[in-house]
Amino acid sequence: MAGAKAAITEGLPRTRAAPIFAIASGKGGVGKTWISTMLSIAFGRAGMRALLVDCDLGLANVDVQLGVRPTADVHSVVRGFLELEAAVTPVLGGPGRNGGFDLIAGHSGSGALGAVKLEEVARIANDVTKLTPHYDRVIMDLAAGIDPTVLRFARAADRLILVTTEEPTALTDAYAMVKLLRLQGAQVMPWVIVNMAENRVKGRKVFDQFSMACNEYLGFKPRFAGVIARDPRVPDSIRAQTPLPVRHPQSQAYEDIIRIVETLNAG
Repeated sequence: MAGAKAAITEGLPRTRAAPIFAIASGKGGVGKTWISTMLSIAFGRAGMRALLVDCDLGLANVDVQLGVRPTADVHSVVRGFLELEAAVTPVLGGPGRNGGFDLIAGHSGSGALGAVKLEEVARIANDVTKLTPHYDRVIMDLAAGIDPTVLRFARAADRLILVTTEEPTALTDAYAMVKLLRLQGAQVMPWVIVNMAENRVKGRKVFDQFSMACNEYLGFKPRFAGVIARDPRVPDSIRAQTPLPVRHPQSQAYEDIIRIVETLNAG
């Protein structure tokens, strides 16, 4: 664990804190966690030091998708055994390598933290903010749903990235999340990623539909981050617990991720 802490501080701090991206969905099963890991890799390959924090305190699975075995996780932090920065696990060699990044894992295979108090959630969110000077990009993978824990993490972010698909339930739940955040006073202006689209044209139509609803009923238009086409190599890489660009370097879905990173960096 001391090695993990050393990895986070080497050559740092930076002159500017990293923006925090909260990756949310409302509905489960839309590919939110996979997108969080792919963004972390793509930011790393673009030369940025990235930190991915698994904020699904009920059923975390980032480490499972990546096939890594962290020696510490958020559970240890909540229980008071560690500071958050000591729970860092380097992935793919860590920041500074080709596509490497740091991970703070959740507690896989357990619902032990599913009912954690909001005070603890606020403490974790604040601790994540304290780490931002050490990175160029910080990504929080939120749990599905719109419970208070998810909303609290979302409010701690600089940018909210909503992941949806063409399914009406996914669009409805994404809309509900934005509506609740705005009712709580957060002037959130989310970016939207349409995942598992048949093609870019149809994916853009899904975004336009969502944007029209936000404009008509909430008085704002979300920002378009991009479309990720349905790609059979994605489930193959997840089953193999190997990142997509490592297992399938020429995949369409990862090319779409690269475009999304370029859009987010430009915005």
